[in-house]
Amino acid sequence: MHFLKELYKTWAGAEPAHIEQLPGAGSNRMYYRFTDAQGVSVIGVIGTSREENHAFIYLARHFEKRQLPVPHIHAVSDDEMRYLQSDLGNTSLYDAIKGGREAGGRYNLQEKELLMKAIRELPNMQIRGARGLDFSQCYPQEEMDVDSVLFDLNYFKYCFLKATGLDFHELKLEAVFRRFANDLVHGNEDSNIPESSSCCFLYRDFQARNIMLDEEGNPYFIDFQGGRRGPFYYDLASFLWQASAKYPDKLRRQLIYEYYNSLKNYTEVPNERHFIARLSLFVLFRTLQVLGAYGFRGYFERKKHFIDSIPPAIENLRSLLKHPEAFPYPYLLEVLQKLTELPQFAPVKEEVAVRADGYKTTDKNIYEANPQDGPATFSKYDGKGPLVVKVFSFSFHKGIPEDDSGNGGGYVFDCRSTHNPGRYEPYKKLTGLDEPVIRFLEDDGEILTFLDSVYKLADAHVARYIQRGFTSLMFSFGCTGGQHRSVYSAQHLAEHIHKKFGVEVRITHREQNISSVLKA
Repeated sequence: MHFLKELYKTWAGAEPAHIEQLPGAGSNRMYYRFTDAQGVSVIGVIGTSREENHAFIYLARHFEKRQLPVPHIHAVSDDEMRYLQSDLGNTSLYDAIKGGREAGGRYNLQEKELLMKAIRELPNMQIRGARGLDFSQCYPQEEMDVDSVLFDLNYFKYCFLKATGLDFHELKLEAVFRRFANDLVHGNEDSNIPESSSCCFLYRDFQARNIMLDEEGNPYFIDFQGGRRGPFYYDLASFLWQASAKYPDKLRRQLIYEYYNSLKNYTEVPNERHFIARLSLFVLFRTLQVLGAYGFRGYFERKKHFIDSIPPAIENLRSLLKHPEAFPYPYLLEVLQKLTELPQFAPVKEEVAVRADGYKTTDKNIYEANPQDGPATFSKYDGKGPLVVKVFSFSFHKGIPEDDSGNGGGYVFDCRSTHNPGRYEPYKKLTGLDEPVIRFLEDDGEILTFLDSVYKLADAHVARYIQRGFTSLMFSFGCTGGQHRSVYSAQHLAEHIHKKFGVEVRITHREQNISSVLKA
């Protein structure tokens, strides 16, 4: 710290008026905010690797010459172990889209636009940033090659796959890995898919935490010191399939479209079919790569954050395996399918405690705290129990829906306290299933607050009904016309319950004459 402070004094010509240590990132670097008497601040960095620092400093200066949005390097110590860079503030893209992430992937219009801005700027960084770049300055290597891909695949094998106890044929898997690595680096000749530009900067760690936002929401890129030459697909896969981001499929498709059209401004691109085929391979690779990292950090270093990150990564893998035609590696798919079916990776929402008398509960602590109730073991609840949940939207003017089960009706929620899009001409002929109405409601935010309370109540009730073996539960949402707010709320609760509990959910938008079933 003393030497960093001296570097600041030499650069600024005076002592800093205030020094603040900033929270650490994923590396061992330490960050400090130095502020002068006029309130102007810069960031001081102390690194532990000269080579890594050198790569960042070189890349930052090169990118700035290319007029790319990166921090300016103000001063560097002679040994390159300390440097000063411009202060980009405290707001990262990760922080700015927190609301959508915590809402389970329901991003509002403003959050989506921030994501769009970042993804449109990525090709500029990758293609223009590579022009004139001396890749020999990169650390720890100058390009993504077959050996580096095999290292990551074996990292997955030894740090995650083997740790699960899953049995597999190691030589068969090794052969698949070699073919997979070659396809990623050189392209898949069997399918005549062209490779991306050979002169592209692969950011390597392109994620929302490494994108800072200015006051207008414009992105600035940081932490690119691990970058190298490589295919542009990798960064797109890394960003959009980050396990904790919970980007819904529709939003992913929109962001891929924005990236693809932006990429056309900088380089020749393959046709859309080939582009998606290549991207799919990198998504699979990136998923295995992060599972390897989570396995090492979680299973071996016992870090809770990484253990908690495994379930969403496994869910990403499950989604990929629904499209086996995209991956020409039958044995690898067989192993991965078995991996996702292991009991320890059953979704937490589907785990139940089974008491000696057969009584089930989703609360693992019930029997641990009450041993007199009998021993507890844990097995996967298959989601095919007898419970059927019915969800209605309706107009209060036409009465509350009847319950044909004979149980008397269940919950009825009044949506009329929330902002009504039906009052505005552009939305009068639309419903709560249409994207403009969804955007209106989510940007307004009242409906999201309303549903947060509904979800908590519904979750507890559904879980208890499953425990008790009940067969029918009903939720109804009413508003003035049964067209906008009630339709949105009913649809979202139905999807929420189906996703969380796996039971059959029957949806009826009564006034719209629309019905559908989400099967168990």
